[in-house]
Amino acid sequence: MAHAGRPFGLLRNLNAKVAAIPMMLTVIVIFIGCTLWTVFYSFTSSRLLPTSDFVGFDQYSRLFGNSRWNQSLLNLATYGVCVLTFVFIIGFVLAVLIDQKIRFENTFRTIFLYPFALSFIVTGLVWQWILDPGLGVPKVLNDLGLPGGSLALLGDKNTVIYALVIAGLWQGTGLVMVLMLAGLRGIDSEIWKAARVDGIPAWRTYLFIIIPMMRGVFVTTLVIVASGIVRVYDLVVAMTQGGPGFASEVPAKYVYSFMFERANLGQGLAASTVMLVTVFIILVPWALAEFRQKRS
Repeated sequence: MAHAGRPFGLLRNLNAKVAAIPMMLTVIVIFIGCTLWTVFYSFTSSRLLPTSDFVGFDQYSRLFGNSRWNQSLLNLATYGVCVLTFVFIIGFVLAVLIDQKIRFENTFRTIFLYPFALSFIVTGLVWQWILDPGLGVPKVLNDLGLPGGSLALLGDKNTVIYALVIAGLWQGTGLVMVLMLAGLRGIDSEIWKAARVDGIPAWRTYLFIIIPMMRGVFVTTLVIVASGIVRVYDLVVAMTQGGPGFASEVPAKYVYSFMFERANLGQGLAASTVMLVTVFIILVPWALAEFRQKRS
């Protein structure tokens, strides 16, 4: 009799389960299905259209034997290391400064976060104009007789990737700042009072107490920023089109080029699969760390 009044397990929260069906079908059919489709056809000789001509790892051998792909990986690694390093440092410093209860805090927060509201296409076009030697900052410096008038970051294959880094930092730093600020605001004020009573300098408090307590915020921010770096495409297209030559080529641009411009579907899907595996390498450790943290 005690169990008679209980709803059956399958019927419990029935409305919520029914409402979740479209989302579940979308995940199963589109995400998982397309992922399996991508991996399967990356092992075929598909060109303009998919074929079932299985060729094993030939596409991957060609992929890593292609200097253009290897250059794109090097560019992505350079871009990723620079962006991750500076976006965390600048974002955290800005969050610390704003956390001092400064005047016009909301105004400063809006100004720093505004670039994130723009698409990467807009950001790329803006910075293409700013760095243009005939129109932007170099011309202004040249007209004023200041050093840097001959600066041509976008036209030099050795510096073009750093022009992309500057644009990426301009767009992404505001988001990191907001996430860090939320983490700082979640720290108990009693910790600061205890540190002041003990005479601990502010920089040591941040370094040895506050930052370790913000581990979850740092990990989440790292996942968000890193997954965006792996998928970077529109910023490159808007600013450089992958040039000069392939000096600013990135994996996502490589995938698009082979799939839609060179009609080499198998090669594009092989590159896409490598990118997918890279994202999983980022996401899986984060998911495991979050799971363990919740269990503890």
